[in-house]
Amino acid sequence: MKDELAYIGNKIIKNKNILAENTNTLLSQFLQQQTSDLSLPYPEQDVLEWNAKLFFILAEALKDNKNADGIQNWSKKTGEAFVRNHIPLQSSLRSLSIYRNVIWDVFTEELEQKSFAPITMLDVGKIIDPILDEISAYIGHFYEEHNTKIMKIAYTALEELSVPVVPIAKETAIIPLIGEIDTQRSQLILEVALQESSNLKIEYLILDISGVPIVDTMVADNLFKVVHALDLIGVKSIVSGIRPEIAQTIISLGIDFSKITTCANLHTALASIGLKRIVE
Repeated sequence: MKDELAYIGNKIIKNKNILAENTNTLLSQFLQQQTSDLSLPYPEQDVLEWNAKLFFILAEALKDNKNADGIQNWSKKTGEAFVRNHIPLQSSLRSLSIYRNVIWDVFTEELEQKSFAPITMLDVGKIIDPILDEISAYIGHFYEEHNTKIMKIAYTALEELSVPVVPIAKETAIIPLIGEIDTQRSQLILEVALQESSNLKIEYLILDISGVPIVDTMVADNLFKVVHALDLIGVKSIVSGIRPEIAQTIISLGIDFSKITTCANLHTALASIGLKRIVE
């Protein structure tokens, strides 16, 4: 049995370049069928050499010489190429079936010519199929890592936009807050407020919460932390945008805002620090 598997492995190695050419042709046709914008992820000669490398890895596995590092390296580089060329994950994974089909064409020919026992072909499948499945898993994992990285970059950019610091006069700035304030965003508000106050040499910072739909104990506690931290670095802070319904909620919850300078709206907040003429 091992001799037959080794024979097939050696035959694949001997013909790996021809198999790679066949794969290139089928792969190009497959990608074109998906969309006219898709093409081979590398120059054709590079793809030929890369395909031949995979056939060599598969052939060595048939000879009982499985190369785990080689499989992982091939999968990583292939995944990077697919991602870099904007090939969808579904198309990437489906393209692996081409390698499987090309190899099975060789097996079918050998089965007819050498009269190998059917059990031999089953053993070939038991060796080749798990490796291709392993490659699929590696490539899928690479796509997942790439998408997670892109999402983190996008989310970070969105977070930064959600806490804008707007200078309106010398040593004075406003942070207009819109939307809900959760624990993660409150931490970002704290970090941005401290950093930008230091960078811009701000003396007065107005936190306008007129766009915050709900002010509960958690939001109030987060605002207290921001105001206290600003006070420690010498920045005077004002919380504006206390709407009547928010004021009622604050009273009903028993939240003490007495230690924080508050204003009903931004106009009043600006006037309280001598910038009345700017907004008239």
